[in-house]
Amino acid sequence: MSSHRWYAAVLGFTAVSAVLSACGGGASADVTGVDTPPAECAGSCANAASLLSQSDVERVLAQGIAEARARGRNATLAVVDRVGNVLAVYRMNGASATVTISSASGVNGGLEGVNIVPDTLAAIAKAVTAAFLSSEGNAFSTRTAGQIVQEHFNPGESLAPGGPLFGVQFSQLPCSDLNGRYAGGAADAGPKRSPLGLAADPGGLPLYRGGTPVGGVGVVADARYSIDRNVGDVDQDIDELIALAATFGLAAPEAHRADHITADGKTLRFSDAVFADLAVAPASAAAFASLAATVGSLIAVPGYAPAATRAGVAFGQPASGVRADTLDFPGLDAFVLVDNANVERFRPRSGTEASGALAAAEARQILRDALAVTNAARAQIRRPLGSQARVTISVVDSNGVVLGIASARDAPVFGTDVSLQKARTAAFLSSPNAAATLAALPPAVYLDGGLTVLDSVALSGYVNALRSFVGLPNALADGEVAITARAAGNLARPLYPDGLDGTLAGPLSKPAGGWSPFSTGLELDLVYNALIQHVGFVLGVAADAGPNCTGVSGFDSGFTSVAPSPALANGLQIFAGGVPIYRGKVLVGAIGVSGDGVDQDDMIAFLGVDRAAGSLGGFGNAPAGMRSDNLEPQGSRLRYVGCPEAPYLHSDEMHPCDGK
Repeated sequence: MSSHRWYAAVLGFTAVSAVLSACGGGASADVTGVDTPPAECAGSCANAASLLSQSDVERVLAQGIAEARARGRNATLAVVDRVGNVLAVYRMNGASATVTISSASGVNGGLEGVNIVPDTLAAIAKAVTAAFLSSEGNAFSTRTAGQIVQEHFNPGESLAPGGPLFGVQFSQLPCSDLNGRYAGGAADAGPKRSPLGLAADPGGLPLYRGGTPVGGVGVVADARYSIDRNVGDVDQDIDELIALAATFGLAAPEAHRADHITADGKTLRFSDAVFADLAVAPASAAAFASLAATVGSLIAVPGYAPAATRAGVAFGQPASGVRADTLDFPGLDAFVLVDNANVERFRPRSGTEASGALAAAEARQILRDALAVTNAARAQIRRPLGSQARVTISVVDSNGVVLGIASARDAPVFGTDVSLQKARTAAFLSSPNAAATLAALPPAVYLDGGLTVLDSVALSGYVNALRSFVGLPNALADGEVAITARAAGNLARPLYPDGLDGTLAGPLSKPAGGWSPFSTGLELDLVYNALIQHVGFVLGVAADAGPNCTGVSGFDSGFTSVAPSPALANGLQIFAGGVPIYRGKVLVGAIGVSGDGVDQDDMIAFLGVDRAAGSLGGFGNAPAGMRSDNLEPQGSRLRYVGCPEAPYLHSDEMHPCDGK
């Protein structure tokens, strides 16, 4: 945000300081409604009091509703805590009960044009996205997400590679076997699923207290679930304006917002709205309890929330499902996932292969060494500059079974599910079973608005396309090529080489003209039927999608579970940070890392395996001759990993991945 707009916001709301205490921010907020963190709050400020109270939730809703009413608009609002528990969903009378998914790009297929999605799900997805992408070191919004998932970074720039988190929108899926659920009045501990994955539509903003994120708010007032295709202008987006009003008193700290962070030398976006743009002072909003039924009502959303407001949980405490480790990672400041009884969900364990499986001690050592690299590495997308990287690390066996998950302190929540997706992607695409597994899965059955079937897409087509593209007739069936998540991303872009306009699409992508952030290719088609089934569940016309995103038949077949594959139970992911693990030339698993810059993710994964192999022996990274960077499809070499130069905080080592 430009300095003159910021000062206008300050001047415009100085008059409300006398009533600021009613805004839920207390002493931690200034007269602009922006949270004021303690000095040097960069990862260790969260405590047992870092949560949204029920009164906070009601104030967030009241402030957003006041702005919507002042503008003569009817909106649906959702509030979540940092791990995605839905704390309230409110629909104003007259708000559209459904949204249409569209990138306005003229693309047909995928999720484009689907118009049966409840407004409540879109609002929840936006709130979850803002909460999950943010940490004490970075405050990201759904506008930020939209900037970093498109075919060019920045969107609209020619000859620019895809966004750094290209594909992340299809994570945190409602069919994930990792993320928790709400049912029968109770919720699983830990990060929750999002009904539509991560949102890229402006209108989702994080909520902060004392420098630490405590949740997010999502708003839908325009009946669309879309994306900003032009980041070069300043919009007056109604969803974002209402969401901004809702955050007053708990708004993200200025210095840690996305527009103070760069990636690949480009400044990220946070919000095109500032408090001076609002139609009414949020601090003057009527109390939530005073709102009449003629304004709107709280909405029960199956699988997410009752028709009530409730308090959130404090991140890092056992009730959140994420707490400090006490057993396996001494001295590494690690955090682990726990269940409702505070029992660890994913302590290191042995693999499930009949022979050659990674032992529990080996999985533990890989996680330990990856955490040690994390703690020594310089963060790419955190403030202040010079902060350490903070990520989540997952290790799986060659069947996709989780062998262990651990996080650094204050790692953004989205990286939990994404790190597992990346690990499973590397293991799956490097295995000799990938082609047969894809051929056995049912086709993706696209809807064309309403409940009309538009098309049926066989997943085996992606196998054939990849084999032709790379010139290997037995690819994905012989296990002779080690494929990382970065290499998978190369093959899943609508332009190959990445970002070069006018070139062929990668074989795992929709072609140019058929690609959009809502129609990506294999990544979406694997999980499409389960996503639509979940929408049907919330509408009350289908059973809920099970905890496996694959093997679900389409709408035309009644969403029958046909051939679920545990190898990709939470979907696959197509940006860097997943590396396969071998004993000699035999695949035994993979590691996935997510939460910081993608080069840091790659480095932590690659060096975590290398260092663990150096101390234990018997396993390691793929032999150099098997790696995907030996292939030059269409005359352009695939990538394997990309490691940053001079990545450490207290070492001048320049190229730590070289020669390994």
